[in-house]
Order: sequence, then structure tokens, then C-alpha cells
Amino acid sequence: MSLFWLVIRQLAEIGAMATTKKVITREEWEKKLNDVKIRKEDMNKLVMNFLVTEGYVEAAEKFRTESGTEPDIDLATITDRMAVKKAVQNGNVEDAIEKVNDLNPEILDTNPQLFFHLQQQRLIELIRNGKVEEALEFAQEELAPRGEENQSFLEELERTVALLAFEDVSNCPVGDLLDISQRLKTASEVNAAILTSQSHEKDPKLPSLLKMLLWAQNQLDEKAAYPRINDLSTAILEDSAV
Repeated sequence: MSLFWLVIRQLAEIGAMATTKKVITREEWEKKLNDVKIRKEDMNKLVMNFLVTEGYVEAAEKFRTESGTEPDIDLATITDRMAVKKAVQNGNVEDAIEKVNDLNPEILDTNPQLFFHLQQQRLIELIRNGKVEEALEFAQEELAPRGEENQSFLEELERTVALLAFEDVSNCPVGDLLDISQRLKTASEVNAAILTSQSHEKDPKLPSLLKMLLWAQNQLDEKAAYPRINDLSTAILEDSAV
């Protein structure tokens, strides 16, 4: 069990006992935290999970050597996964699709929504590069048939093709499709699908635990004044104003 979950449980117990708002001194709070016993192996697994999921292969290899913590997937697959993600982020969608199929053809065969979004991203890149005729032909041949089978796909296709109606996309109501955030969104979706195909969580555990910690603190704020963590990057306990 991770440190964050144990802290959350302690927070919940204190909150459950409180009928009126009470003040918990720093000494009392630090004693409660020190009473929480965490295995180093569990913390190491959390770190490795984050490195593997986020694709930091070199850091994961170094951490495995230093800590003796084994990842739950082959680290070589991280390099391949990151190559796919980088291709999408750079707008090289065709290359990304080829790489995904090299990794596991079933990923796209069994995920029509992901395949549509990749094809949609291809269309966006054609429009971005001013290849209007090629974009129209691609939309008609590759995406329109899928739109006929799925209403949400059709709506996304119509929204994407609408980019062609504007000379100045900066004032276009669908101009966000040309933002780098759209590439990142598609790349994240592909990354999650590859992780799922490898029987790995698509999201690292650590951010979720930090969100749970913040939620628990917010709940406890209503019942007690205590030293809380306001900045997760430093994890420094700060005294609450009474």
C-alpha cells in the first residue's frame, strides 16, 4: 500500500471522528505521519510504474539497476511506443500507423475509434499543409464511409472538413483542430491503446494518488485545521491559519 493511500486513510479517520472543527498541531500531525510504515519496495514500484507508463526508458533502466525493481513490461517496447507517440506529435500519422501495426495489428483492428482519430489527424495534417484536393479525396474515400456508420464520427468529420471553408484559420471556430494540443490528444490516445494491449495501465498510478491526497485534504479542511501540503512539487507541510 502506498504512502499516499495510507495518509488518505489517516485523514479520513480523523475526519470521521471530528464532530467540530479541531486544531491539530504540527507535532501531532508529524507523529501520525511517522507512524505510517511504508515498504521501500512499494515506493519503488510506484516510481517504476510512472517511468514505464510515461515512457522514460533510460530512467527506467537506470532505476532498475539502482533499486533492483523490475518493470512489469519489456523496456524495449517503451522505445517502440514512444516512437509511435513522437510520430503523431510531429504530424507523421502514416508512419505512426505503420509502427502501431508493426507492434500489434490488433490494436487498430479492434479499436475503430482510435483508427478513425488517426485518420482524422491525417486529414488535419493534409489541410495544415495546404493540400486541399488531396484532403478532400482522402476525406471522401477514407473517412466518409466510417461517418456513415457512426454518427459521432460523421460529426467529427464535418467539423474537420469545415477547416477548408476558412482562409484565416486563426478566426475559425474549429481552428483548435490545428493546435498542437490536437496532436497531443491523438498521441495520448494511441499511447493508452498500446499500453492496454500490453496489459499495462494506461495511466500512471502516482498522479491518481496525488489527486486522491488533494481530495482528502479538501474533505478534512471542513473539520480540522492541520499542517497540509499546498505545493505537491515540494511536499512541504504548511501550518493552516486558525
